[in-house]
Amino acid sequence: MRRLGAIFAMLLLAAGLWWARAPLGEALYTRIAEGRAGRDALAGQADGLTLVFCGTGTPLPDPDRAESCLLVQAGNNLLLIDAGDGGVRKLAGWGVRLGGLDGVLLTHLHSDHLEGLAPALLLRWTGSAARTPLPLIGPPGTARVADGYNLMLAADATYRTAHHGEAIAPAGGGAFAGQDRAPGVVWNEDGLVITAFAVNHAPVDPAYGYRIAYRGRVVVLSGDTAASPAVAQAAMGADVLIHEALQPRLVAGITRGLAASGQKRTAQITRDILNYHTTPEQAADLARKAGVKELVLTHIAPPLPSRLFHAAFLGDAPERFDGRIRIADDGLVLHLPAGSRAIAADRL
Repeated sequence: MRRLGAIFAMLLLAAGLWWARAPLGEALYTRIAEGRAGRDALAGQADGLTLVFCGTGTPLPDPDRAESCLLVQAGNNLLLIDAGDGGVRKLAGWGVRLGGLDGVLLTHLHSDHLEGLAPALLLRWTGSAARTPLPLIGPPGTARVADGYNLMLAADATYRTAHHGEAIAPAGGGAFAGQDRAPGVVWNEDGLVITAFAVNHAPVDPAYGYRIAYRGRVVVLSGDTAASPAVAQAAMGADVLIHEALQPRLVAGITRGLAASGQKRTAQITRDILNYHTTPEQAADLARKAGVKELVLTHIAPPLPSRLFHAAFLGDAPERFDGRIRIADDGLVLHLPAGSRAIAADRL
């Protein structure tokens, strides 16, 4: 049997080497690349509210999840809410075209919610030959983030215009226009109304959640927060509550491992994060109080290497909320058609 296995392995290797010969490999790659490069992942969607989860992780290392990132498409509006590291690259890889990006909203100014802003800017700029800065909207301090990115990318912007020309990378499009906004309506275009509300992520202050409303469909995003009555109030009667979630019982295992290996400072960080996030059970309580149809958990901590750990992560959340609970992962798409109560799920 071992000899037969070895022969089979050698045949597979030989077949792989034959297929990898330059002409065949080049032809196969070209065919695949042409199909992927020409893809428009969001084309043909019925009118409604479409959400693409481009980053459902945290700063804790997770090979499967980018940092916080949510794409919102509604009518002629295309927005990002947060742009953590890796999220925008995933969108581009899935075939989501960002040339029509209208703006980016930040929930707060933690690094894991804004480290992916540079690729968002570049893909919008060159994808549409934008001549105006990209709006960057969020709590006070957002304008300084925009200024910092503009300073960092000033040389890059001149290089790209010089290389590609005004027809592709025109001067003026490779920058952000920062807007510090108070709680209240921060976006009102073509039927899409987004309202910021304050949440409790102390010492991060202010930090926002967002209520997203379009043609009778409503989704509320908590942002990063400890369990907050403000989230339930904003989500009253909404279709979907998207809430961050951290399971302390599972994080405790990471803490013990770090402490045992002498990494005391990092172990203390994993203790500190417990007091300004929300457990799955608490999120379920808020969803029940708000009367939403569906609860979607994101900003998942700690990383879950397999669906086998979903039950341990949720704890008794399913007993506290009788609607559907999803643990979001990168690539999840929710579509809420206008004029309907349906909530359709798909994947990119």
